[in-house]
Amino acid sequence: MSTSTVHTEGIDFAGKLRRNLSPSQLYEEALKHEPGTAVSSAGALIASSGAKTGRSPRDKRVVEEASTVDDVWWGPVNKKLSEEAFAANYERAANYLNTRDRLYVFDGYAGWDPKYRIKVRVVCARAYHALFMNNMLIRPSPEELADFGEPDFTIVNAGQFPANRFTRGMTSSTSVAISFERRQMVILGTEYAGEMKKGVFTVMHYLMPKAGVLSLHSSCNEGPDGDVSLFFGLSGTGKTTLSADPHRPLIGDDEHVWTESGVFNIEGGCYAKTIDLSAAKEPEIFNAIRFGSVLENVVYDEHSRIVDYADKSITENTRCAYPIEYIPNAKIPCVGGNPKNIVLLTCDAFGVLPPVAKLTPAQAMYHFISGYTAKIAGTEEGVTEPEATFSACFGQPFLVWHPVKYAQMLAQKMQQHNVNVWLVNTGWNGGAYGQGKRISLKYSRAIIDAIHSGELEKADYAPYGVFNLQIPTAVAGVPEKVLDPSLAWEGSAEDFSNTLAKLARLFQANFKEYADKATPEIIAAGPQL
Repeated sequence: MSTSTVHTEGIDFAGKLRRNLSPSQLYEEALKHEPGTAVSSAGALIASSGAKTGRSPRDKRVVEEASTVDDVWWGPVNKKLSEEAFAANYERAANYLNTRDRLYVFDGYAGWDPKYRIKVRVVCARAYHALFMNNMLIRPSPEELADFGEPDFTIVNAGQFPANRFTRGMTSSTSVAISFERRQMVILGTEYAGEMKKGVFTVMHYLMPKAGVLSLHSSCNEGPDGDVSLFFGLSGTGKTTLSADPHRPLIGDDEHVWTESGVFNIEGGCYAKTIDLSAAKEPEIFNAIRFGSVLENVVYDEHSRIVDYADKSITENTRCAYPIEYIPNAKIPCVGGNPKNIVLLTCDAFGVLPPVAKLTPAQAMYHFISGYTAKIAGTEEGVTEPEATFSACFGQPFLVWHPVKYAQMLAQKMQQHNVNVWLVNTGWNGGAYGQGKRISLKYSRAIIDAIHSGELEKADYAPYGVFNLQIPTAVAGVPEKVLDPSLAWEGSAEDFSNTLAKLARLFQANFKEYADKATPEIIAAGPQL
């Protein structure tokens, strides 16, 4: 147990510090002191995050400070908090932690490139949280830990204790607040571990562009010739599934930075959804759930400890956090060269976007800023109407700068390295949700393979109206009819035109929010009615 001196403002570690414990030690601590903890039949630590089983974006705050006030994109994503309120929250968290008998510290790195990585310290009162961050950050060697020194950023997690709702700027008893000037994050009133992971990403999403490199909410893999691909996409679009490719080592599944020399993963682990997980569908993830992994909010058999991944009675958002080396074809260290292909994934439930289109640089910017996918409305009220969701840069909740800043940096990189950008729809074909059917995963994989083999670079293209996209006339392994939504559509031609126009109007309405900072060229790259 490394107990070399650790200093964290206002926190007294005397006699209770447990720093960078091994997974075995953290298992023992969690099982002994944290109710609701168990070991699964596969050897993973099962933990409960309590009342909160997902992130609380409405309770996220960024401190308004002179040094950063002009950098931050203020609004619904980054809500302002005063320096006084942050100090009050910090003190409340420190006071709570000082009442605990055991304090866990995990010191690790964010970023696999030594030039850009930051040192992160996590201070918490639950072994579950320490093990989670042991898996999600990059684990230091014993030598690195001995020379760790002062962290660049500290997470003070007092999630078992509520925020004071009378503190100015609080909207509930939950608070997740970041101060860039103090280089601290304070968590109160939520034990959901994902807040720490995304807190680190938010910090990197601020610091990296400030250092002139681009942070991205994407997955990333590398081909046999060192050709790197980036995949962007919101939940349910196939980002994790399509980037898990047996022929292409995985650099990372969620958070990356693109520098002057290539890309690196920010994280040391993966945080995978486990709802309906099976060995047949996702063998890599299924087999990564073993000793050292953390399973969150899952339901299991009391006797056998076998997890029922189909059971969503606690939450649909059941997850597992495991070190990246648990994925057999992960590339360690998680770094790669400059990307050759960028795939923007969308799940279009209106059934009018093509399964694949090649984008111009201006269209790439437009679709990156839009970040479109569609959610399927709950069927219980008999609602079958899909709902369009737009999340700027395919990761709006984590943006710190204005979306156009990330988009302009991406445009520069794409131009400099002559990158191909593809819009890939893994959603509906033949009709909207309820009429058509979901594009088969087999076809989506064939499209990704055709991108990687170079087949689509040499293909013939036909124009696709309204969205003005270029769609290939043929892709090996994909029926020709599927490639053009107007041919695949099973309803009337009028119905198709109306649906296409409806989606185009949704894109236009959403983009108004960014029009003031976007160039005329980017605005013109959107759908035209």
